[in-house]
Amino acid sequence: MKLIQRLPFVKKPPFVAVLRLQGAIGMSRPGSPGLSDATMAPLIERAFARGKPAAVALLINSPGGSPVQSSLIAGRIRRLADEKKIPVHAFVEDVAASGGYWLACAADNIWADTTSVVGSIGVISASFGLDQFIGKYGIERRVHTAGGSKSFMDPFRPEKDEDVARLKRLLEDMHISFKEHVTARRGAKLASDRDMFTGDIWTGRQALAENTGLIDGIGHVVPKLKELYGDDIRMLDYAPKRSFFRRFGVQLGTEIATGATGAMFATAEERAMWARYGL
Repeated sequence: MKLIQRLPFVKKPPFVAVLRLQGAIGMSRPGSPGLSDATMAPLIERAFARGKPAAVALLINSPGGSPVQSSLIAGRIRRLADEKKIPVHAFVEDVAASGGYWLACAADNIWADTTSVVGSIGVISASFGLDQFIGKYGIERRVHTAGGSKSFMDPFRPEKDEDVARLKRLLEDMHISFKEHVTARRGAKLASDRDMFTGDIWTGRQALAENTGLIDGIGHVVPKLKELYGDDIRMLDYAPKRSFFRRFGVQLGTEIATGATGAMFATAEERAMWARYGL
């Protein structure tokens, strides 16, 4: 009788699920669904559910955007991390500012490059005042509303003091939510001798040297994960699929062909967000 020799149990090396969070938050246009909870939810759910990862790594490169989408994405990550007891590490690439830093705070630790930009814990509202422009060219603005506040902050009408005051109240309330999130996640790590919520920004080197508490150290994803989990660590990437047009570099042509004027404005606004941080 031939004996079948069983192979000894071979333990698979640990793996880390890597999620890329790239771009302005909540902005979408043809060929680019944008960084939102709707687009990221399936990837986030799979990253935590597939096998038993030793950790989840967030690769963050975002100048911010929608506070609501920032909160939804970060909330989903924290819920799954707590439910499954999986540690989360954030790695900042060029920038994790404003909503991008909100996302980074979903992690248990935040690592950055020496030249990464972090912070901008504040809320901003930016628009244009076009009332004098249309008046110069004899354009008449016709607006009819049911409800006195429906034309709130209309860019084609002169700015009203009461509208500005109301907007500031809204921004302050959003800022409170942002501060609560950062404080809950970073806690005693944050510098206690200064106001960290002014909207100021730091490079990774400055954030560490000045003991801001915004990051835990300087580190890149591969060497840091090997340091934490061993040289045999495997990494499984989870990233949104690029559309056909983005893969072949014809996104702009698609936007023009479809008459997506709003998409071109969105592109300009997104580029302005990146430009704030010299990118």
